[in-house]
Amino acid sequence: MTNHWRDIRNTDLILINGANPAEAHPVGFRWFVKAKVERGAKIIHVDPRYTRTSAVADIHLRIRTGTDAAFYGGLINYVLENKLYHDDYVANYTNAAFVVSKDYSFDEGLFNGYDEETRVYDATKWAYETQADAERSKAAPGGLRRQAGAATGLAVASSGPASKTFAQIDIDHPRSVLNLMRKHYSRYTPEMVERITGIPRDQFLKVAALIGEMGRPDKVMTQVYAVGLTHHTTGSQMIRAGAVLQLLLGNIGRPGGGMNAERGHANIQGNTDNAISWEVLPGYLKVPAPGQRTVKDYVEESAPKKSHPNSLNFFGANYGNFLVSLLKAWYGDKATKSNEFAFDHLPKPAGNASWITIFDQALQGKMEGLILNGMTASSIGPDANQVQEGLGKLKWLAVMDAFPTTSSEFWHAPGIDPSKVRTEVFVLPASHWIEKEGSFTNSGRWLQWKDQVLPPEGESRHDHWVLADLFLRVRELYRREGGAFPDPVMDLTLPYRDPARPAFDEIAREVNGQSLETGKRLDTFKDLVDDGSTAAGNWIYTGSYPEAGNLMKRRNGVQDPKRNDPTGMGFYPEWAWSWPANRRVLYNRASADPDGKPWDPKRPGITWDAAKKMWVGDVPDYLPDADPHDDKSPLPFIMTGEGVGRLFSNGLVDGPFPEHYEPIESPIANPLHPKVSASPSAFLYDKVAGRPNRFGTVKDFPFVATSYRLTEHEHYVTQHVEQLVALQPEAFVEIPAELARQKGIDTGDMVRVSSKRGKMEVRALVTKRLGALMIDGRKTFQIGIPIHWGYVGINTGEHWLANALTPFVGDATVRTPEFKSFLVNLEKM
Repeated sequence: MTNHWRDIRNTDLILINGANPAEAHPVGFRWFVKAKVERGAKIIHVDPRYTRTSAVADIHLRIRTGTDAAFYGGLINYVLENKLYHDDYVANYTNAAFVVSKDYSFDEGLFNGYDEETRVYDATKWAYETQADAERSKAAPGGLRRQAGAATGLAVASSGPASKTFAQIDIDHPRSVLNLMRKHYSRYTPEMVERITGIPRDQFLKVAALIGEMGRPDKVMTQVYAVGLTHHTTGSQMIRAGAVLQLLLGNIGRPGGGMNAERGHANIQGNTDNAISWEVLPGYLKVPAPGQRTVKDYVEESAPKKSHPNSLNFFGANYGNFLVSLLKAWYGDKATKSNEFAFDHLPKPAGNASWITIFDQALQGKMEGLILNGMTASSIGPDANQVQEGLGKLKWLAVMDAFPTTSSEFWHAPGIDPSKVRTEVFVLPASHWIEKEGSFTNSGRWLQWKDQVLPPEGESRHDHWVLADLFLRVRELYRREGGAFPDPVMDLTLPYRDPARPAFDEIAREVNGQSLETGKRLDTFKDLVDDGSTAAGNWIYTGSYPEAGNLMKRRNGVQDPKRNDPTGMGFYPEWAWSWPANRRVLYNRASADPDGKPWDPKRPGITWDAAKKMWVGDVPDYLPDADPHDDKSPLPFIMTGEGVGRLFSNGLVDGPFPEHYEPIESPIANPLHPKVSASPSAFLYDKVAGRPNRFGTVKDFPFVATSYRLTEHEHYVTQHVEQLVALQPEAFVEIPAELARQKGIDTGDMVRVSSKRGKMEVRALVTKRLGALMIDGRKTFQIGIPIHWGYVGINTGEHWLANALTPFVGDATVRTPEFKSFLVNLEKM
């Protein structure tokens, strides 16, 4: 989230896409209702199903799953064509005026830089034209000037050696980002949106008019999304399309605005912050790449580059400080300047290591063992039958969990002969989160410390105790027997009172970081340096546990709003601690105009106080004393090399502008570019591994299916909870009433839902919550499939796995599976 849960009450319009907060996040949904009741905010819910969220919304748009990028494209086109974007914000706070390289192109679904053989783009080809490029083409303007037209706020340096590498700035240039956007999205007419998404033209235009009003300084919209946008082969681009729309409307950085991701169950945000994702180190630093031999190499190739003279480029400038401090936290005295602070100890993977790739490697027999900690591969992996086949080819599998899972029990699941499974399975009983203290990081980046509710049962241990014990045993083996490269294991520091059982408080202090010269914990990540004198386990958490104490435990809240929330904006700075730097709204410099005055005085984020010569309000996402009237004052987005928000970006690997591509399994060819219908860079695991194609066609599988969660269950763990099983005891699928009539299906009938990969035989729930859509002239039905059941838990007869139906394919940028849009057939049994 750029903003936070409580901030939703400050908005004028809530656009919910790919989320069902009333059911999936019912506690947080109170802030949606407050906005509606107290501010008169309207709610637009875009979802294939009519849900409890839809029931509270002012407008529900039924959309074909997997087509959100086309919906956003239509909104972007509407805003651009009708000049409804926030002109001053776009000019001053986005890269709209940056000129794009003449090599850029887009034709029939393909951007420039695409390699058809590898199915990979060279994202470096999506670059800006530099001033040196412009001079070579004899098109460079002279002197330091402010652009005419919309781009009145961006100063351009065009002389001197350093300026040659800066981007060329000219809003009127035919290759300016804004002009290229106009051309790119002109294809997304209301008629095209209707053809692709199934949203009728009149409904789309009604919503577009409401959203178009949000480009005014006195209006603001928030966007809320969840895995309904994430779980697609085009998920990264869908989410970025929403961010592009919010930048055009001037809604990023403002109270009541932002792009707000609803994170699900316990501590998902904390997991990603601390590098559960394979491609990052803690604090979203990139994992080193092959060929990077020094810290300098790593920073040079990983950190953002300054592309505007007034860009602070804070992240890029401090990348090395954060990396070296992390290495000092891990390797202590063994990390010295002479050995590049143990940089050699970090792996430099040449290939992808996402969890789909792990399952694929197991399937190919290229993996001996696997540890699953708090996740069950059998249930959450795509094409579950194929995942289970892969688990059966391992030599060993260790499952750390509080309960039996479909992974710990896969070897004797229905239809599997245990005698043919080669895998030795170890179950390591781990404590549940209610059995331990520690911090949770919620969706809004608030770190909140919680107490242990119950002691662990039996012989179960905390997860990190199990891992510490395993590590110490492995290190002892290295000590006794040696190994090819023991240094990363032998040099790792465990500076805890009991290395086999670290306390959560000890870990929290280590993550915060300290000065190695004074031994004092640090107050801010600004104090981290790259000379080896500071250590921090995660730079974005520095300041959460300074010498003053554990700020995550703070609870100064609504018992005294006047004192605890002096701005009246719901920041509550002494309730818990928010990363980074206890900031409640990211990019909040953009909440004020170039003179430092809030766009909307009734909803200030931060404000320049000329008397105090400082920014006041929220913790500034900016230099706190930077006078906005100084020509050298930094641009507002201090984490980007441009200093502004990116409408055009090479940060993803599947396109600089978001584009609609059809799901891998689709009922139609893409009306925008039929020859390049699906994402050209989605990763096709079966094809790369030489396995048969397992994608279905609309001829054999005529219905679109999507998966979702229920309020009563938390993924799969609650199948062990008697009361929750009583509320939702049995697997089912939701079927539109019209389709059910055609098939002679009534609620309670047994039906078979099948895809190219698997099947489910479950109860039917006939409903009006789903209905037919007209997709490119074809009537199309969608089926809803809850995900929660399996072959473990109280009702062991319910062994069907929803993901037995889903395709084994990954998003190009992050390899997220396609869980939300695939083709199925439906039969009455």
